[in-house]
Amino acid sequence: MSALIPFTTTRVMLRLHRPALYVWAGVLLVVGALLLWLYGPLTDAAASAWRQWNGCGMNACVYDQDAILTYKSLAQYMSIAVNLVPFLVAAWAGASLIGREMESGTAQLAWTQSISPARWLTAKLAVPAVLVTAGTSVLVLLHNLVWSKGHGKIDTAKPWTDDLTFHANGPSTVAFALFGLVAGALAGLALRRSLAALALALVWMVGVRAAVSLALPHLWPSVTTVTDLTGYGPKSLGLTLDEGLLTSTGARIANPGCGSSRYSACRDVYEHLDAVSYYTDSHPFSHYWPLQLTATALVLALTALAALVAFRLLKRHTGATSATLPIRDTTKEGA
Repeated sequence: MSALIPFTTTRVMLRLHRPALYVWAGVLLVVGALLLWLYGPLTDAAASAWRQWNGCGMNACVYDQDAILTYKSLAQYMSIAVNLVPFLVAAWAGASLIGREMESGTAQLAWTQSISPARWLTAKLAVPAVLVTAGTSVLVLLHNLVWSKGHGKIDTAKPWTDDLTFHANGPSTVAFALFGLVAGALAGLALRRSLAALALALVWMVGVRAAVSLALPHLWPSVTTVTDLTGYGPKSLGLTLDEGLLTSTGARIANPGCGSSRYSACRDVYEHLDAVSYYTDSHPFSHYWPLQLTATALVLALTALAALVAFRLLKRHTGATSATLPIRDTTKEGA
């Protein structure tokens, strides 16, 4: 009997959340189809149009402007769509997966039907986690293929340092989606109200997303680049962490933004500051995967912590995690 409980619970949950499953499938089909369109005809057309444009020089010529604009707009929309997936997962998990069942009493009823609270929550998280991981991974892979094909060929393509592009191209978005799932479940358990849990899950999702973006440049050792003052400013290799001026003693000071030392006025400013060169702490493109994987590990650690808190909170509410809750015997009361 106990071996049949996970299967039964999974089947009931899939039937209960069938509309959400249909929506999820629809999102994957639509966004996936648009990404494939970008990867194929649109990238080829836009790359060809940019070759035409770059070959014009200062002369007027004919080029496919519509292809460039269509690619630019759709690529931006697809980056936003992929990054929105974790927020959709968080909202659904908070409002429907857990919050609504806690609010309506469905969860409490399930705990009296030979299903322990811990097993109930495990099934609630495990099955959606598989679907969310698989679906989000497909979207991330397609987005990465689109970006890689257009990189260096399309002048308006976003750089790898763009926040939306960075996360949409790698597994950090999958980690964010899993965090959204667990955060929504935790919010539902804590508040037991669907709308309130939805709002709280989104707040947590926004907070973690912003915190990771701020911490990202610090997650891996940066590379320091030193250039002379004859240039027009510090030279970044990609994702900039810090920049400024170096003095003759090696001290770092703020860059006044004057410009090249070729100009006498700027040269006088630098001499007054005892500045001898520019410096930049930045990450080159070769740091993409170290940064991406470190950010992913950080989000997964937060996800595991949120899951631990959710199970602890459930235990405090029910007083049991592995044992089945007792069923009240009403026949003896009526005797």
